[in-house]
Amino acid sequence: MIASGEIRLSERVSLADRLARIHAGIIDVVDRYAPSEAAVEAPFLGISARSALQLAHARGAVLAALGASRLPVSEYSPATIKLSVTGNGRAEKAQIAAMVSRLVSGIDPSGGFDAADAIAAALCHLFGSSLAAALDKTGVVRSPRR
Repeated sequence: MIASGEIRLSERVSLADRLARIHAGIIDVVDRYAPSEAAVEAPFLGISARSALQLAHARGAVLAALGASRLPVSEYSPATIKLSVTGNGRAEKAQIAAMVSRLVSGIDPSGGFDAADAIAAALCHLFGSSLAAALDKTGVVRSPRR
């Protein structure tokens, strides 16, 4: 892994400004690290209407930035990501963070659940690709399937 982080936003800023900052943050990451593809978590439907709407706005900004960058995007359900990384499709955020820190060298599980969730989505995508076998041999990333 090269980097991880979170885009922190103040609720005091307008929704339009927050969405613009999310979009710009994703573009910055793509420009800085030049990934060849992206993985995102599909929306979870069991949340309140207000939360779902906020999530939809943020996802739209992320997907627009990725689309503008011409990156292929794969989407995974929360249960698929949890199952892929922890072996339990109903794992709690703390379990995901702990497993991410075990699978990826140099990750601090106390670094934040949002960053751990994003890394888990990337790992889910990786474990489903042929690149996983090559990286598994390096010891940098260890597949939980072994």
